Amino acid sequence: MRMDAEARFDAIVEEMAPLGVLPGALFGARSLTVDGTAFACLKNGHLAVKLGAGSAAHAAALGLDGAELFDPSGRGRPFQDWVAVSPAYAEEWASLAGAGLATVERRPA
Repeated sequence: MRMDAEARFDAIVEEMAPLGVLPGALFGARSLTVDGTAFACLKNGHLAVKLGAGSAAHAAALGLDGAELFDPSGRGRPFQDWVAVSPAYAEEWASLAGAGLATVERRPA
């Protein structure tokens, strides 16, 4: 059964809560944040994740059909570190969000 993008995002928020991940807002969209830093967001039904240009996770995400560099403004100025992945790959979103979380420098507890 395919979940819609909003429901899948909500499920990821719940799954990642024990890791200190909180919902937030970024680029006018719902986001995943940790220690005040956003590392993923849901925009236009796509999950955009900061994976770090040149990383294996970034290359793998861009290899998914329809994935592209995230352009939050829609004006042809994509963020090189971020990849937007379509809802066709919603089952991959949690692992992508986990990879995005791994890029965030966490503050000591």
